[in-house]
Amino acid sequence: MAVVNRTPDSFYDRGATYALEAATAAALRAAEAGAEWVDVGGVPFSPDTPPVSEAEELDRVVPLIEAIRAQSDVVVSVDTYNPSVASAAIEAGAAVINDVMGLRVPGLAEVVAASDATVVIAHSRAEAHRHLRRPSYGDVVTEVAAYLRDRVALARAAGIPEERIVIDPGHDLNKNTLHSLELTRRLGEITALGLPTLVALSNKDFIGETLDRPRGERLIGSLATAVLCVQAGARILRVHNVAQTRDAVRMTEAVLGLREPARLRHNMDAE
Repeated sequence: MAVVNRTPDSFYDRGATYALEAATAAALRAAEAGAEWVDVGGVPFSPDTPPVSEAEELDRVVPLIEAIRAQSDVVVSVDTYNPSVASAAIEAGAAVINDVMGLRVPGLAEVVAASDATVVIAHSRAEAHRHLRRPSYGDVVTEVAAYLRDRVALARAAGIPEERIVIDPGHDLNKNTLHSLELTRRLGEITALGLPTLVALSNKDFIGETLDRPRGERLIGSLATAVLCVQAGARILRVHNVAQTRDAVRMTEAVLGLREPARLRHNMDAE
């Protein structure tokens, strides 16, 4: 899953894809590089950014969805927790709603249930666009797993079938670096819940703090973490660096016996 944000203050590219034309081009490049999903968003998760009105979020994401759908059959997901935005996004052609609030905003589960869209249920704890200073957990993995089980039950009760539910432990979302490392180390306890698991860890602060690397120098750490998560059962990776991550993931899958090599020539001749 590639990331394309139409925001002037996105954490990774600092607004490089804010313009519609730039965002559309980035989405198409990502698909050509091997992304099977493109996740578009109009509101940063960070509460240190200015608030975005519903009208502005709609203006940012709906034209981008329409532009991508007009030129590519790549799956489009939308990073939103606003039910009205989710409804408009699905109408425009989005197939996935990526909800960092874990269906805590009233009405979003019902919007997804009334459509054919898939929902990604992520773990977070703070209210929308609010700080959670010094987050504390007794056992972060156990608590995240319990939260996801609860949210999945809510989704199913609202009418969303299990085959349209993906879970995300929410690396760095209301968590410190030690929490995110523990989630990575014990990700198998999350994937054991039995639903497709997405991880969004590309270039995040826990990688930067672990390696003491600034935002533009976290690719190798991101790839190492991605490989560990795939080995633990993650099946969707939300990333900024598509081509590099695709190779790392495909190699990991081949070693694990989940994918055949693209070709076989080395020492395969009869003579």
